[in-house]
Amino acid sequence: MGTVPASAQQPEPVFDPAQKQAIEQIIREYLLTNPELLREVIAALGEREKLAAEGRRQTLMQELRPQLERHPDDPVMGNPEGAITIVEFFDYQCGYCKTVKPTLAKILAGNPDVRVVMKEFPILGEASVIAARAALAARQQGKYAALHDALMAFRGRLGEEIILEIAAKAGLDIEKLKADMQAPAIEEAIRRNYQLAEQLEISGTPAFIIGDALAPGAINEEQFAKLIAEARAKL
Repeated sequence: MGTVPASAQQPEPVFDPAQKQAIEQIIREYLLTNPELLREVIAALGEREKLAAEGRRQTLMQELRPQLERHPDDPVMGNPEGAITIVEFFDYQCGYCKTVKPTLAKILAGNPDVRVVMKEFPILGEASVIAARAALAARQQGKYAALHDALMAFRGRLGEEIILEIAAKAGLDIEKLKADMQAPAIEEAIRRNYQLAEQLEISGTPAFIIGDALAPGAINEEQFAKLIAEARAKL
């Protein structure tokens, strides 16, 4: 069998260097003359990247769903056996978290099949961490909801002394609370929430996960209803 000459194996260039330079110049001049086209290309690329990132997040949420929705150490509001789960990442010093709380309470009252998993996500300073530890420790006295509501109702800057005063008014045994706040499980729960937030690129509060949707910020009643309806339709 004959051998094909090496020169015959390499395709001839379509354009010589001078032609390539001329074409590049034409493209450059066209884009300079029509900058809106470049903006359209950049926008299209941005949208493509956004869709790709959302796809990756959706896949990740499916993988993390047991940790997000069914971890036994997470407090749950509403119907513990509800078919629809809302996951809330929040901070007790977050004004928007306090603003959205009445809306969320209204949603729970009108949707008996909804459960809310409370993800303590203290990102606004040491006082936020202390408040989160206190709230989680209050579960040992069956008073998570009472302390959660009291901390959310407080207006002003939190500190350890104020947090303990609020806890006392909520009916907690303060000495037991302080001891329970040191439990390794409390630290682990908060660490786990930080890790979940990082994986899902959640950097602020509040942030809600409803079904397959991630909704950052203090969303309104209509937005809650829409996302719940979408999640319910997928059951």
